[in-house]
Order: sequence, then C-alpha cells, then structure tokens
Amino acid sequence: MATTGSTSTTTTSGSADRGEGVVNAARQAADTVAGAAGEVTARLPEVAETTRQALSEATSYVQRGSDHTVKLLGATSIGFALGLLVGGANRLLVLASLIPAGIVGATMLERQDRPAGAGAGKSGVQGR
Repeated sequence: MATTGSTSTTTTSGSADRGEGVVNAARQAADTVAGAAGEVTARLPEVAETTRQALSEATSYVQRGSDHTVKLLGATSIGFALGLLVGGANRLLVLASLIPAGIVGATMLERQDRPAGAGAGKSGVQGR
C-alpha cells in the first residue's frame, strides 16, 4: 500500500510540472506575438507612405500614357485577375490585381469628360 501512495504523489507532482511547462510555453508564445505586433505597428506608417507614393506614381504614369497603352494595361490587368480567379488564388489577391484596372477605368472616364481640344495627342495615332 505504501508503494501505491508514493506512485500517486509522483503522478500529481509530474502533472504539476507539465502544467507549469504549458503555462511557460504559452507565456513565451504571447511575448513573441506581442513583440512581432509591436514591430509591425512601428513599421505601418512607413509602409502606408510607400504604398501611397507607389499608387500616386502609377496613376501619373497611366494618365500620361496614350489611349492605346492605357487600354492595353487595363485588359492585361483584367486578364491577370481572371487567370488568378480561375486558378483558385485567394480572392484578396484577385482584388489586388484589379487595382490597375480601376486606375485605368478612372483615367478613361476622366479623358471622356475632357473638352475635345484638351485631349488632343493622347490617342496615340498621329495625323488624324
């Protein structure tokens, strides 16, 4: 009977050690996640500014392009997005691939709203 009593004491002590190990592992994981979240938060303004600059540059490039180039860019963007969709890509990635098509659409609408003389030379065809 003495053996049975010491066995149950050892088992209780072993499960307490395992419980402390689980708590310590969870605490380490929480500290790691908190550190990574802090780093991401610190870099977020820089990432937002870089993204804004890139979109601004892309928009000005599209606005300077000829009608033919802009239409080709829009068709390519839509084709790429459809290929991703058919291929089973994440929908967020498909939406991101449609951003250039949105810029192209806005540019084409803006060009249609211009007076006839303001858009001269943008068609890409000389002498017409």
